[in-house]
Amino acid sequence: MSITDADREASAAPAPDSSATAADRPTDPSAGPAAAADRPAGPSAAAPAVAEDSPAAPRRGAALDWRIRFAVLCLIWGLSFLFIKVGTEGYPPLNVSFGRMVFASAVVVTVLAVKRQRLPRAGRTWAHLLVAAFFLNALPFSLFAYAETSISSTLAGICNATSPLWSMVLSLVALSEDRPTRRRFAGLGLGFAGVLTVLGAWQGFSGQDPAGTAMALVAAASYAVGWIYVRRTLTGTGDSNLSLSGAQLLAGAAQLAVATPLFSSFPTAFPVVPLLAIAALGALGTGVAFLMQYELVTEVGPTTAMLVTYFTPVIATIAGVTLLGERLTWNTPIGAVIVLAGAALTQSKRRPARTASRRRSDGTAGPRPREAD
Repeated sequence: MSITDADREASAAPAPDSSATAADRPTDPSAGPAAAADRPAGPSAAAPAVAEDSPAAPRRGAALDWRIRFAVLCLIWGLSFLFIKVGTEGYPPLNVSFGRMVFASAVVVTVLAVKRQRLPRAGRTWAHLLVAAFFLNALPFSLFAYAETSISSTLAGICNATSPLWSMVLSLVALSEDRPTRRRFAGLGLGFAGVLTVLGAWQGFSGQDPAGTAMALVAAASYAVGWIYVRRTLTGTGDSNLSLSGAQLLAGAAQLAVATPLFSSFPTAFPVVPLLAIAALGALGTGVAFLMQYELVTEVGPTTAMLVTYFTPVIATIAGVTLLGERLTWNTPIGAVIVLAGAALTQSKRRPARTASRRRSDGTAGPRPREAD
């Protein structure tokens, strides 16, 4: 999933479709590559990183246009979990992930060629991209594919929404300059309480596969690791965001090209519907979604663009229930709302309190300004 400035907002450091996926995802300094998510970060694979801190002003008359594209991006990323589920019904999980990366890479590299941009040349940059591709693409894509062989696409979509929670946990260790507030700690606790609600912890997690659920949660955590890594290593490389994202997707495809024949069997049949689902997952859910989010981040800013993350599990739930006939109990939507509320709280930023330091009439200093929790 490529990384975006939206991820910078999300990980206290974007979102790379993910992809891209990624509400795939998309961290502050990430002048970097593709993530997604399924990171959402998203489910998807490649969420772009932009160099600007401030959002570009929307073009006049384009308000309806960006809202339509925002809705389409939410739909694409939400449907990614359905595509994974359908894909795994005809092909082994690693084949699904590898196919996804191939189709995604084809889309982004084609755009790279059309815009006449070249891939990074520095060996050090490629070394970092290999690590980023593992945590933002190869590992989470594969884990979600394996997870959905035993859990519903609805549950996978909700697990994906925990990525901002994992980002905060990891930022406590990896990003010492990012001091969490009481509000963000409360969001962390609320978010994981929501996960327990979704899983029905009070009834012993009955009906949920522990291994599949754990894989989906680890996949969401992998996005968070990747975002932080990109933030620390791929800023200021001199390469364009599109170039870095294309290179990251190619690196992830190469990793899965090696892993798939080692750990999975080659399909003996090629059922059409699952194959089309994999093509849609890669080309749309990762490749096209990445490009769309990149435009949204540039046009309306990372904060607005990252809101895709909060719609993804809603679309995944609706698609899973209506199109796949997945069973929905009361605790699933309630828990999902709690998870999203917690994730939103973990993204709240410190802001200066309104009580600025002033001089009293007697010449003494007024109250010192403090940062609000």
